Amino acid sequence: MLRDEFTERMKTALRAKDTRTLSTVRLIIAALKDRDIAARSDGDKAQIPDSEILRMLQGMVKQRRESIELYNQGNRPELAQQESDEIAVIESFLPQQLDEAGIETAAKAAIGESGAAGVKDMGKVMALLRERHAGVLDMAKAGAVVKRLLG
Repeated sequence: MLRDEFTERMKTALRAKDTRTLSTVRLIIAALKDRDIAARSDGDKAQIPDSEILRMLQGMVKQRRESIELYNQGNRPELAQQESDEIAVIESFLPQQLDEAGIETAAKAAIGESGAAGVKDMGKVMALLRERHAGVLDMAKAGAVVKRLLG
């Protein structure tokens, strides 16, 4: 379970005095607690599932990539490097991402299964991909592939 991995990585970083990993894992745990609290307010007493945790981690990576772009534009390489280091830590918790061929195979299967005929059916295909391949599929790349296959 991912929650146990976060705790173990935090303990390891604490012992090794690895401040970058420690602070990044603490950020992940804080975001996870926020999501758990939000789920409780919706009437769900359980913790969020691992698939939702993976989606949260992917969002964190996306935010950091956008920040890196802005820091590079603002000539702040030290902050861009800090964000890159955080991405490395966060991605270590994510499963191996599908490559281009894997994305295309998954997209073709989803198109066949959903019966999508054109670009207007792209939402159905993307929802199916998100459900089946949470955590291992870059949705931005998948969107481009699906659009190309349907268009």
